[in-house]
Amino acid sequence: MRPYELSLSAAAEEIRARRLSPVELTDSVLERVAQVEPHLQAYVTVTAEHARRAARETEDDIAAGRHRGPLHGIPMGLKDLIDVAGVATSASSRVRADHRAKADSTVAARLSAAGAVLVGKTHTHEFAYGLTTPQTGNAWDAGRVAGGSSGGSAVAVAAGGATFALGTDTGGSIRVPAALNGVVGLKPTYGLVPRHGVTSLSWSLDHVGPITRTVADAALVLTALAGHDPRDPASLTAPGTDYRPDADPDLTGLRVGVPRTYFFDHVDPEVEAAVRHAIDRLRELGAVLVDVEIPMTRYIQATQWGLMVPEATAYHERTLRTVPELYQDDVRILLEAGELMPAGDYLRAQRARTLMRQEWTRMLRDVDLVVAPTVPATAAKAGQETITWADGTAEGVSDAYVRLSSPADITGLPSLSVPVGHDTAGLPIGMQLLGRPLGESVLLRAGHAYERTQPARELAPAV
Repeated sequence: MRPYELSLSAAAEEIRARRLSPVELTDSVLERVAQVEPHLQAYVTVTAEHARRAARETEDDIAAGRHRGPLHGIPMGLKDLIDVAGVATSASSRVRADHRAKADSTVAARLSAAGAVLVGKTHTHEFAYGLTTPQTGNAWDAGRVAGGSSGGSAVAVAAGGATFALGTDTGGSIRVPAALNGVVGLKPTYGLVPRHGVTSLSWSLDHVGPITRTVADAALVLTALAGHDPRDPASLTAPGTDYRPDADPDLTGLRVGVPRTYFFDHVDPEVEAAVRHAIDRLRELGAVLVDVEIPMTRYIQATQWGLMVPEATAYHERTLRTVPELYQDDVRILLEAGELMPAGDYLRAQRARTLMRQEWTRMLRDVDLVVAPTVPATAAKAGQETITWADGTAEGVSDAYVRLSSPADITGLPSLSVPVGHDTAGLPIGMQLLGRPLGESVLLRAGHAYERTQPARELAPAV
């Protein structure tokens, strides 16, 4: 196995045991980036010289006995909304073409302190305002969408161009591309991971989280990221310092809610079959399956858009008026639509969110987590505008992708997407686990237990 193929956990063990050096690992990942980037375009910027220099420094530290932990010497990608001092943060937009961060974001600083090595900044749908990341190709089929808006991060991890990456999630933007590219994506509880130094899409919905090859890897990254930061007004105090799940896959007594409503409506039959097969595997591991009714389903879409659209427009108010021509048409239209939204609609969306949180809290008293498809269909072809369901209903591709992921953003609940197979076209399928506030340990335990019963996943072919 070549170094770039190693999961974070495996690479960390090889480095700790001195069987692999950070320089060897970083060189292997950079060689892989050079091989796949012409086909996939996962990166806005590849910081190769910076990465090699950082890898040499981490190797010297480890040789001197200053090993900082499992992220020390591990190559990573950061979504190009996340500030790194001296490196451009373009948000994949001409509007921010000349912006260079003066200081690290909180998450970049924490990963740097843990010894992670920056490979580069990954593409996002412009300003994270979309679900496809059109400039990036899917790691399994470059003619299909990567998912968004953290498409570059997911593709880099899936193709071996980063051992792990960070994304952001406002309506599904970590979990959607993770599912479509066959990797793991974790959207933490709202406020658990600080957002200082991260370009905002919608302040009351934005989250930062890891995209990795395995659930255990996601736990390692979350452990490094979580913790209070007073510069983020929504920041929470982490309940613990170590999210790594136990090796034992036994889930005896875990109550898993299986939705009767919403999450299996208008879902591709192959996606539903794969997710229900994975649910059966959880039951075989000892979980107790409980039917649940998802609350307030008729309000989900209106609440998501009612919150996100005006908040995004408020953030972009100045540049939308001074340089509107620099935005891509799809994003500019959404931002202009936000100027027309009445304040009353925004307030009603806030009230609906409060009620929705209350109802989800009530439902989660009876179960430990809820399991569902991450997205209702696998990766659409690039340029495809709609998905037509068996009953003849047509749905926009982005609307379909956000439909099952947005409830966790509206409520702020943690959600973990785990790969559960492929469809007959060879495209990945994802299952999401949704839990109680600050219930990441339960989600990671369940996802890790499921993952341990499956064959090791291979990297995407990428070329």
